[in-house]
Amino acid sequence: MSDRAILFLISVAIEIGALVAAGWLLATKQAGTVDGLFLLLTCLLVALSFGLYIAFVIRKAMEPSAAPAAQPAKAPAAAAAQAKPAPATQG
Repeated sequence: MSDRAILFLISVAIEIGALVAAGWLLATKQAGTVDGLFLLLTCLLVALSFGLYIAFVIRKAMEPSAAPAAQPAKAPAAAAAQAKPAPATQG
């Protein structure tokens, strides 16, 4: 698995974890306190930042690739073929 795929999966896990934590703070009414409010804002900020990264990665993966790699020139192969000595003939 490539490094980008691992980073993408980790980012998705952090995104889900931050949103679950924010939902938990709202469900248990802990967001009503000052500490809970700041924790909720921190969870939402982490979710936003990783969400933007995930959107960037998806957009980057969906755009068409650049021009295909240049083909090597055939001149060196032709020059190498001409540089070979002619086979000896029996006569």
